[in-house]
Amino acid sequence: MKHNIDLDHCSLQALFQLVASKKEVQLSQECEAKIKACRSFLDEVISTSSAPIYGINTGFGSLYKNSISGEHLEELQVNLVRSHACGMGEEVPKEVVSWMILLKILGLSKGHSGVQLETVELLLEFYNRGILPVVYQQGSLGASGDLAPLAHLSLALFGEGEVHGEGAKLDSMEVLNKHQLKPITLKAKEGLALLNGTQFMSGYACYLLQKAHHLMEWADALAALSVDAYDGRKEPFQHNVNEVRKQIGQQTTAKKVRTWLEGSELIQQAKKHVQDPYSFRCVPQVHGASRDVLDYVSSIVEREINAVTDNPTIFPETGEIISAGNFHGQPLALSLDQLCIAMAEVGAISERRVYKLISGNRELPEFLVSNPGLNSGFMIPQYTCASIVSQNKQFCMPASVDSIDSSNGQEDHVSMGANAATKAFKVIENLEKILGIELMNAAQAIDFRRPAKTSPALERLLKAYRAEVPFVENDQYLSPLMHRSASFIRERKVEVFL
Repeated sequence: MKHNIDLDHCSLQALFQLVASKKEVQLSQECEAKIKACRSFLDEVISTSSAPIYGINTGFGSLYKNSISGEHLEELQVNLVRSHACGMGEEVPKEVVSWMILLKILGLSKGHSGVQLETVELLLEFYNRGILPVVYQQGSLGASGDLAPLAHLSLALFGEGEVHGEGAKLDSMEVLNKHQLKPITLKAKEGLALLNGTQFMSGYACYLLQKAHHLMEWADALAALSVDAYDGRKEPFQHNVNEVRKQIGQQTTAKKVRTWLEGSELIQQAKKHVQDPYSFRCVPQVHGASRDVLDYVSSIVEREINAVTDNPTIFPETGEIISAGNFHGQPLALSLDQLCIAMAEVGAISERRVYKLISGNRELPEFLVSNPGLNSGFMIPQYTCASIVSQNKQFCMPASVDSIDSSNGQEDHVSMGANAATKAFKVIENLEKILGIELMNAAQAIDFRRPAKTSPALERLLKAYRAEVPFVENDQYLSPLMHRSASFIRERKVEVFL
């Protein structure tokens, strides 16, 4: 059974579930009617009026002054897509391209873009069949929409450019023929509707938010494990001390850590120290602040995926075609920069816990190995962790504070939100590695606390982990263990161990 795309507000969580389900999607009858009505209105305006309408019978950007005659309106749209497919750099991950297609369908389905129904239907075929155009990461300024990336996405609709298929990049027309799909003929306004939009930025944002929420759950669980591994105190996680701070994310993290530590022998032991370092004691405050940013960014992105972000915007009900700036990515640029910083901070405090665990304090051996000196133990995983954390800090320079004049000054303030998106992607990939290293260190430290046990939930986590990553008795090749540790986090929802 296919999932209906309709005109109701679609929650981010519902989209996550839809993508995870791998269900095919289709337009509701209401969406089809809105798309057709908008196209009919636009065709009528074009046929009855010679007035200039930006991007429909004029050039683009600073070329808006140039009028285009009626017989060239379709050629204008094809030329737009071809000329704007100027991406460079690494390819956009396939999962993000799939998100871009789905979000482009959502935006066009609102009936304010003037596209043909056939165009949206072909995008649906691409999404449902996993036909994923080759898109490049570099090229968007995050204003006038994500022009270059969306141009690469759109080329395939009329049989140009390349798509991913069977482990190789294939000619788009070859893939269309294989699937018995007809390329579309772009009509007036359609190229602009496909290219003007924020689906590169918002596609990345959706993909990254899903990963960020996953890693945030892991970060709280691993903080709890590290607290026990370091013989930490439980008082900083009490309800009352966190409730009086009044910060929602802080209270959520404190509660989650308490849940993970419930029933732990280690946390109940008498402590010789009256205070823990900040990296343990301030977990609720630091993780909680990042949780609050995640919630805020999610709210901005949820608005964006339900929005119309191309230009001009068509209102058949009032007879208006309005050229404005809904393609400007500033809301996403600022939000993605915040996401970048918030997730980098989760990694930064994780690395500090790793550092404390290998420092030879609190009855743990130096570098978490039985015979330090002969063995270097976990000395260098912390180096690696520190280098990744440092790289994340470098990625945290906000992209949104930059703007470079383009299109002969017509587009004189841009968001750079696309760069914010690709930076955030790297930070979140790095966070997964950092947390993998913390898990490897915390598990090693817990084994030095035996026969004492941590909580039943964390013991279940450790049992599953030890089935894949063993205790390190003497020096060995650690990189494979570090990669397996990161994969363990990537491939599992930590909540299954609660």
